[in-house]
Amino acid sequence: MAGVIKLVCLVLACMIVAGPITANAAKISCEAVHNTLAPCIVYVIQGGAIPPACCTGARNLYSMAHTTADRQQICGCIKKNARLVGSVLNPGADRAAGLPKACGVNISYKISFSTKCKTVK
Repeated sequence: MAGVIKLVCLVLACMIVAGPITANAAKISCEAVHNTLAPCIVYVIQGGAIPPACCTGARNLYSMAHTTADRQQICGCIKKNARLVGSVLNPGADRAAGLPKACGVNISYKISFSTKCKTVK
């Protein structure tokens, strides 16, 4: 279950990375990323309906990412958590990748384990 949470966090963090570009230091903690995306875990693992709290969390995280540093931090937090979980997240990877669109969060890249967070703008 913790692994699934980490995967969901990775996917959602990557979604957040696509905001405006400014030069401020990241102020978003990995704990905040995890807590914000936690409602998405069951959906990513089991499928079914996306909980409203999941999309609310994804939109909130997206709105928190004001700078490139913020978006890169969020992406890094998600990937860190996903690495800890490993292959447990693979079955839900497609659902996780589809969350941004399903939740009305517009990002310019695909949510993927191969996303290079340092290139996120």
